[in-house]
Amino acid sequence: MAGSLPNQDVFDVRKVRRLIVLMKEYDLSELEIQQGETRIQLRRGGGVNVPVETIGAPVPPPAAPPAAAEEAKAEASPPPEEKMTLIRSPMVGTFYAAPDPESPPYVKVGDHVGPETTVCTVEAMKVFNQIPAEVTGKIVALLVDNGETVEFNQPLFKVDARG
Repeated sequence: MAGSLPNQDVFDVRKVRRLIVLMKEYDLSELEIQQGETRIQLRRGGGVNVPVETIGAPVPPPAAPPAAAEEAKAEASPPPEEKMTLIRSPMVGTFYAAPDPESPPYVKVGDHVGPETTVCTVEAMKVFNQIPAEVTGKIVALLVDNGETVEFNQPLFKVDARG
Protein backbone atom coordinates (compact mmCIF):
# COMPACT_ATOMS: atom_id res chain seq x y z
CA MET A 1 0.00 0.00 0.00
CA ALA A 2 1.58 3.31 -1.15
CA GLY A 3 0.23 5.35 1.80
CA SER A 4 2.14 3.22 4.29
CA LEU A 5 5.59 3.91 2.83
CA PRO A 6 7.77 5.96 5.24
CA ASN A 7 8.40 8.78 2.72
CA GLN A 8 4.66 9.04 1.98
CA ASP A 9 3.55 9.29 5.64
CA VAL A 10 2.26 12.74 6.72
CA PHE A 11 3.49 11.94 10.23
CA ASP A 12 7.10 11.49 9.06
CA VAL A 13 9.14 13.49 11.60
CA ARG A 14 11.27 15.13 8.89
CA LYS A 15 8.16 16.39 7.08
CA VAL A 16 6.58 17.66 10.30
CA ARG A 17 9.82 19.49 11.19
CA ARG A 18 9.94 20.99 7.67
CA LEU A 19 6.35 22.17 8.06
CA ILE A 20 7.22 23.79 11.39
CA VAL A 21 10.20 25.59 9.81
CA LEU A 22 7.98 26.85 6.97
CA MET A 23 5.36 28.00 9.50
CA LYS A 24 8.02 30.03 11.34
CA GLU A 25 9.58 31.35 8.11
CA TYR A 26 6.24 32.64 6.79
CA ASP A 27 4.84 33.55 10.22
CA LEU A 28 1.89 31.15 9.97
CA SER A 29 0.00 30.49 13.19
CA GLU A 30 -1.89 27.44 11.94
CA LEU A 31 -1.51 24.80 9.25
CA GLU A 32 -3.76 21.88 8.38
CA ILE A 33 -2.96 19.18 5.84
CA GLN A 34 -4.78 16.02 4.85
CA GLN A 35 -3.60 12.87 3.12
CA GLY A 36 -6.43 10.43 2.46
CA GLU A 37 -8.24 9.86 5.74
CA THR A 38 -5.29 11.16 7.81
CA ARG A 39 -5.27 14.81 8.89
CA ILE A 40 -2.64 16.78 10.78
CA GLN A 41 -3.18 20.22 12.26
CA LEU A 42 -0.27 22.34 13.54
CA ARG A 43 -0.62 25.52 15.60
CA ARG A 44 2.04 27.93 16.83
CA GLY A 45 1.93 30.06 19.93
CA GLY A 46 0.07 29.81 23.19
CA GLY A 47 -3.47 30.86 23.54
CA VAL A 48 -6.90 29.42 23.45
CA ASN A 49 -7.47 26.32 21.34
CA VAL A 50 -9.93 27.05 18.57
CA PRO A 51 -12.51 24.33 17.84
CA VAL A 52 -11.94 22.61 14.49
CA GLU A 53 -15.31 23.83 13.19
CA THR A 54 -14.18 27.48 13.36
CA ILE A 55 -10.92 27.11 11.41
CA GLY A 56 -12.35 29.06 8.47
CA ALA A 57 -13.26 32.05 10.67
CA PRO A 58 -11.39 35.27 9.81
CA VAL A 59 -8.50 36.18 12.09
CA PRO A 60 -8.07 39.87 12.97
CA PRO A 61 -4.78 41.34 11.70
CA PRO A 62 -2.04 41.97 14.31
CA ALA A 63 -1.44 45.51 15.58
CA ALA A 64 0.89 47.55 13.36
CA PRO A 65 4.50 47.73 14.65
CA PRO A 66 6.30 51.07 15.12
CA ALA A 67 7.88 52.50 11.94
CA ALA A 68 11.52 51.66 12.88
CA ALA A 69 10.64 48.07 13.72
CA GLU A 70 8.61 47.80 10.51
CA GLU A 71 11.60 48.89 8.39
CA ALA A 72 13.88 46.34 10.09
CA LYS A 73 11.27 43.63 9.63
CA ALA A 74 10.90 44.50 5.91
CA GLU A 75 14.63 43.93 5.40
CA ALA A 76 14.65 40.59 7.26
CA SER A 77 11.25 39.19 6.29
CA PRO A 78 10.36 37.25 3.15
CA PRO A 79 9.12 39.32 0.20
CA PRO A 80 5.46 40.41 0.18
CA GLU A 81 3.08 37.71 -1.03
CA GLU A 82 1.76 39.86 -3.88
CA LYS A 83 5.20 39.60 -5.53
CA MET A 84 5.26 35.81 -5.16
CA THR A 85 4.57 33.39 -7.98
CA LEU A 86 4.03 29.67 -7.61
CA ILE A 87 5.46 27.13 -10.01
CA ARG A 88 2.80 24.42 -10.12
CA SER A 89 2.86 20.84 -11.29
CA PRO A 90 1.31 20.51 -14.75
CA MET A 91 0.43 16.85 -14.07
CA VAL A 92 0.01 14.11 -11.49
CA GLY A 93 3.24 12.21 -10.93
CA THR A 94 6.39 11.85 -8.86
CA PHE A 95 8.51 14.97 -8.20
CA TYR A 96 12.28 14.76 -8.70
CA ALA A 97 14.51 17.71 -7.83
CA ALA A 98 17.47 16.38 -9.88
CA PRO A 99 17.90 14.56 -13.20
CA ASP A 100 19.26 11.49 -11.37
CA PRO A 101 20.24 10.55 -7.79
CA GLU A 102 23.94 11.42 -8.31
CA SER A 103 23.32 14.86 -9.82
CA PRO A 104 22.78 18.13 -7.96
CA PRO A 105 19.24 19.54 -7.95
CA TYR A 106 18.12 21.54 -10.96
CA VAL A 107 17.53 24.57 -8.70
CA LYS A 108 17.76 25.40 -5.01
CA VAL A 109 16.47 28.18 -2.77
CA GLY A 110 18.23 31.42 -3.72
CA ASP A 111 18.74 30.50 -7.40
CA HIS A 112 17.53 32.88 -10.10
CA VAL A 113 15.42 31.30 -12.83
CA GLY A 114 14.08 32.34 -16.20
CA PRO A 115 11.08 31.07 -18.14
CA GLU A 116 13.13 28.32 -19.86
CA THR A 117 14.99 27.16 -16.72
CA THR A 118 14.24 23.53 -15.88
CA VAL A 119 13.31 23.43 -12.19
CA CYS A 120 12.43 19.74 -11.74
CA THR A 121 11.24 16.54 -13.36
CA VAL A 122 7.80 15.01 -12.86
CA GLU A 123 7.52 11.35 -13.75
CA ALA A 124 4.11 10.37 -15.08
CA MET A 125 3.41 6.93 -16.51
CA LYS A 126 7.15 6.16 -16.75
CA VAL A 127 7.80 9.34 -18.76
CA PHE A 128 10.15 11.89 -17.17
CA ASN A 129 8.85 15.38 -17.97
CA GLN A 130 11.20 18.33 -17.43
CA ILE A 131 9.26 21.22 -15.92
CA PRO A 132 10.31 24.77 -16.91
CA ALA A 133 9.93 27.69 -14.50
CA GLU A 134 7.82 29.73 -16.95
CA VAL A 135 8.56 32.78 -14.75
CA THR A 136 11.53 35.00 -14.02
CA GLY A 137 12.62 35.43 -10.42
CA LYS A 138 14.37 33.98 -7.41
CA ILE A 139 13.43 30.64 -5.85
CA VAL A 140 12.43 31.37 -2.22
CA ALA A 141 10.90 28.03 -1.21
CA LEU A 142 10.80 24.41 -2.28
CA LEU A 143 7.33 23.16 -1.35
CA VAL A 144 7.66 19.40 -1.94
CA ASP A 145 10.19 16.68 -1.12
CA ASN A 146 12.20 14.72 -3.65
CA GLY A 147 10.34 11.54 -4.59
CA GLU A 148 7.01 12.89 -3.34
CA THR A 149 3.83 12.26 -5.32
CA VAL A 150 2.37 15.52 -6.61
CA GLU A 151 -1.09 16.38 -7.87
CA PHE A 152 -2.10 18.44 -10.90
CA ASN A 153 -1.69 22.17 -10.15
CA GLN A 154 0.04 21.49 -6.80
CA PRO A 155 2.55 24.25 -5.90
CA LEU A 156 6.13 23.01 -6.23
CA PHE A 157 8.19 26.20 -5.80
CA LYS A 158 7.59 29.71 -4.55
CA VAL A 159 9.34 32.38 -6.66
CA ASP A 160 9.97 36.04 -5.85
CA ALA A 161 8.95 37.64 -9.14
CA ARG A 162 10.88 40.81 -8.29
CA GLY A 163 14.14 39.13 -9.16
